[in-house]
Amino acid sequence: MTIRVLLADDQNLIRAGFRVLIDAAPDLEVVGEAATGREAVELARRTRADVVLMDIRMPELDGLAATREITADEDLAGVRVLILTTFEIDEYVFKALRAGASGFLGKGVEPVELLAAIRTVAGGEALLSPKATQGLIARFMASPEDRPAATTAQLDALTGREREVLGLVATGLSNDDIAERLYVSTSTAKTHVNRAMTKLGARDRAQLVVIAYQTGLARAPQ
Repeated sequence: MTIRVLLADDQNLIRAGFRVLIDAAPDLEVVGEAATGREAVELARRTRADVVLMDIRMPELDGLAATREITADEDLAGVRVLILTTFEIDEYVFKALRAGASGFLGKGVEPVELLAAIRTVAGGEALLSPKATQGLIARFMASPEDRPAATTAQLDALTGREREVLGLVATGLSNDDIAERLYVSTSTAKTHVNRAMTKLGARDRAQLVVIAYQTGLARAPQ
């Protein structure tokens, strides 16, 4: 099955380079290009791309605002956003995930890593880069101006096992890692993750990580 990709970047040369790279992969296809955040939102609705490669700094509507519009649109529930930018600073990582992005990468990423990231995000997994993203989220959550209104009551719908799995997801573990940690099959681990996403209204694993920190279930590593 071909993964359909929408490119959103205000630099023509960058979009052209990404298009050549992505179209050369047998399982990926570029279905549209946007030079502004507003175009990105409109094309996401028109093309129903599986993944939007979204730059943060764009005219008319920046990438974070465009991401919020896409992820808030129920008709685009299957569209994942992968933030790709030169501005790899903590605040952008945090805001990108809060906006609903499923992943975050710097533009200096290697081609093979970019293609793998697209496939990862298209499959519903979170791509949290840099590796310290979980700690960065926790640090921002600890500041009064960024801490959202959230309580452990959000977790009441989860079983004890689902809470345990949510905590492991927040540390960045994959389904295989969780299965090994809990001595269960990978399919069982995936089922627990999916149930937690459904009960908490999370789009993907990245949103599960945010919820885990919002509710205090996960904390920054000491």
